Amino acid sequence: MSDSSFSIDVAAIRQRARQKMADGPVTEGYRRSTGEVIGVLNDVLATEIVCWMRYSRHAISATGIDRAQVAAEFAEHADEERDHAMRAAERISQLGGDPDFDPKTIAERAHTTYETFDDGDLRGMLEENLVAERIVIESYQEIIRWLGDGDVTTRRLMEHILAEEEEHADDIMDLLGN
Repeated sequence: MSDSSFSIDVAAIRQRARQKMADGPVTEGYRRSTGEVIGVLNDVLATEIVCWMRYSRHAISATGIDRAQVAAEFAEHADEERDHAMRAAERISQLGGDPDFDPKTIAERAHTTYETFDDGDLRGMLEENLVAERIVIESYQEIIRWLGDGDVTTRRLMEHILAEEEEHADDIMDLLGN
């Protein structure tokens, strides 16, 4: 039987907390470069903004017999992508960085692209959004692996976003009849 028990030096933690108050939530237990994490999160922010814009455009422009169902799904996904972007931006700020909302560089930094289709090409819209979701899923899995235990809070944020992106891909597969 192991005789290890949990104990912490609360006095030392209190002292460090007072000495490094300017570091905000970043403590000695943080095991990543905040600059690198902020850079990665700014790319996530750009990706989510592009996805929000693409889904929004498709929700508004979709026409045809299946328009109502497809447009409703696109609108729901757009709202969730915007929420992902804002959550990434908030985390960037928590880490002491500046969320990069610069429209001039968003498309360059995004992992996905912004593609439009003829208003009646619902299949094209669905397939493009599925490709984008698959890109995001793979990219975010890599980010999560990279973060590991070095930044648990950002990893959990990315895990939550990843779960919703996987749901989006599944929703699109259902609409495509696959």
